[in-house]
Amino acid sequence: MFALHATLFATWTPYIPLVKAKLALSDGQLGIALLGGPVGALLAILCTGALVSWLGSRRVMVITAIGYGLSAGLLGLADSLFTLFLALAVWGAFQGSLDVAMNAQAVLVEREYGRSVMSSFHACWSLGAATGGALGGLAISVGLPLTAQMLLVGVLVLIFVPATVKLALTGDRSAAHERKEKGGVSFPFKDGKLLALGALMLAAVLCEGAAAEWSALYMKENLGTSPAFAGFAFSAFALSMFLGRAMGDRWVVRFSGRAVVGTLAAVAVVVFTTALLIGHPWAALLGFATLGLGVACAVPVVFSSAAALPGRHAAQAIAAVSAAAWPGFLLGPPMIGGLAQAFTLPVALFVLPLLCVGVLVGARFALRGKGSSS
Repeated sequence: MFALHATLFATWTPYIPLVKAKLALSDGQLGIALLGGPVGALLAILCTGALVSWLGSRRVMVITAIGYGLSAGLLGLADSLFTLFLALAVWGAFQGSLDVAMNAQAVLVEREYGRSVMSSFHACWSLGAATGGALGGLAISVGLPLTAQMLLVGVLVLIFVPATVKLALTGDRSAAHERKEKGGVSFPFKDGKLLALGALMLAAVLCEGAAAEWSALYMKENLGTSPAFAGFAFSAFALSMFLGRAMGDRWVVRFSGRAVVGTLAAVAVVVFTTALLIGHPWAALLGFATLGLGVACAVPVVFSSAAALPGRHAAQAIAAVSAAAWPGFLLGPPMIGGLAQAFTLPVALFVLPLLCVGVLVGARFALRGKGSSS
């Protein structure tokens, strides 16, 4: 499910420059249009934690995955800034809800294993993202329209949903009924620990969102690459994120989540800044790859840390930190677009190493060190 979620999303990213040109949007207008996905996702996430605690993550995964696949074709039908925003909002609502449900299911599996496995699930997401980005670039190179591309991959998701959820666990629904949950909407703002974890994740997902939505545009318009080659920037980001997450559980057990998240973020600060200063396509590919590694373990470590906090159902905690982080997606597209409009896109992308500094600082204060009890 993690891989399918990412594959469908990533096939959209190489088409962003083509959609921008088709609709004659400026960088600022594109940033506003891209707000649609995060707006829809955030509104859905606020209620998904309660929905999972009521129905269980398995049922919610089925419902939201079907909606996610069916609504993908709407992106290719958009013919204006408003309709693109609306299509992304509908698609984003299913995307965000599925994200909460599948992470809640991953927490169940991690508890059954009795050891850290969350990074491995997110590694599957990154592998799916790398595959989807490559498929999107390939589809562009053979002239496949966006609508046909998204419908094909959406149907692929629908085909695999029954087999994927067949082995899913059902324990979180019964656990939810044994607890007295407070409220049906997940907000982190009254819980300092959840808020700190949400702030750390906000910085990490901003980097992910910027790589997904602006990397291809930067490669094509600022570095002069072909649209097909530009699509591989996000694939490089996602592939290195996959490698980091594939090793992440082992690293976390050996060094602690705090050390792993902080060290990887520090490496990303140095390499991505250098790549932007060089301004060459191959340097940019290396930069985006290192950025992917730099934030690879942040999200799975935050989800595991939130789910382990006492006094909350795991799905409610996951939804709460997601709700804290998703405003970053709301602010990210117009922030990058606005800076690109005022200066240039390369200048705007210097925000990303600053966000990695935020991840580094957040890891120091919000995550447990090895042997720590808090």
